[in-house]
Amino acid sequence: MNSLANPSTPAKKRQAKTQNSVPWFWPVELFSALTAEEFQAFRRGLDTITEAVKLDTGLVPKFATPNRILLDLHTMRFRDFTPSDAPLQIPTIIDAPYAGHPSSIADFSNGQSLVQTLMAHGVKRVYVTDWKSATPEMRDYDIDNYLAELNVVVDELGGRVNLVGLCQGGWMSAMYAARYPHKVARLVLAGSPMDTDAGHGPIREMAHDLKMADFEKLVEMGGGFMRGAFMLSAWKNMHPDVQYFGKYVDLYEHIDDPEYIRKHEDFEAWYENPIDLPGRWYLQAVEQLFKENRLAKGQFVGLGKTLSLGDIHCPVTLLAGESDDITTSEQVFNADQYLGTPASDIVKLLAPGGHIGLFMGSRTLREYWPGIAQWLVQGQA
Repeated sequence: MNSLANPSTPAKKRQAKTQNSVPWFWPVELFSALTAEEFQAFRRGLDTITEAVKLDTGLVPKFATPNRILLDLHTMRFRDFTPSDAPLQIPTIIDAPYAGHPSSIADFSNGQSLVQTLMAHGVKRVYVTDWKSATPEMRDYDIDNYLAELNVVVDELGGRVNLVGLCQGGWMSAMYAARYPHKVARLVLAGSPMDTDAGHGPIREMAHDLKMADFEKLVEMGGGFMRGAFMLSAWKNMHPDVQYFGKYVDLYEHIDDPEYIRKHEDFEAWYENPIDLPGRWYLQAVEQLFKENRLAKGQFVGLGKTLSLGDIHCPVTLLAGESDDITTSEQVFNADQYLGTPASDIVKLLAPGGHIGLFMGSRTLREYWPGIAQWLVQGQA
């Protein structure tokens, strides 16, 4: 007969056997057998798991600098960072990327912000296009919808602005400058794919290797949208060793470093919160810009007019990343072959580092953007 069920077994003996058989008791025995080093490794492992879950699912992207929403439109919240004592200047709009991630990349974190860098070096009237994730009502929006609302915000600011286009925001800014050349004083194209036939980056290869039916299938799977989650998976698969393993190893190694954790949380809040794009907009961009290169060829029709980069005559700065594998330097710098801007008014800058670093990398913000800010201020008139 089982001793636990035997009334004749002494109470203390039955209690000891019961305690030693309870499943939750084993961690205490385990911890008591660990050395101090082993216990610290175990603790770090638990802390790493907790932080990893927070990084992947528990953070919300935010803008680092105080601002107000000047206009709340269908496609964007137009954010105003201008201080109350700002001098009279031509407004500068940072046209943020609309490529599946939040626009907060333009104001990433305190001390690591394009908004703050521009303002610290004389550009005081700064605005950002905070693009919205596509809703069911936006499923059939195309590029014209975005150009039209960009025109609304430019007119709201008086009808003449500087445009700082980041990545996909760059070709949109160039389209706008070609459509309304009198409304753009100076133009910055940073990591912007202007000549999509140039170079041999993975985005170019994918656009040319895959058929439109493949992209259409993705939109169909997304219910009429290009889902941000699809794009996030694709970006991660470009560097699987880093995205699926390396970042967690780094997290474990730095789990006791508060400053590292803060910076990591800032990045993951942006990176792990993708936004959806209208299916029609996405397919138009893939086919007409990346497959057919219509903008560079002067064949893209925007807001009822065939656009030519040759109609842009304002001063232009082209900023590319030396190791950018999203938008290669050739795709950025080849714009000088099509622009109507005199060669003497085109500045070409090649910064070390990759794509995202062009907008929020500490070195690029410290060594390249202050000069761009001063160049923008020089154009005040």
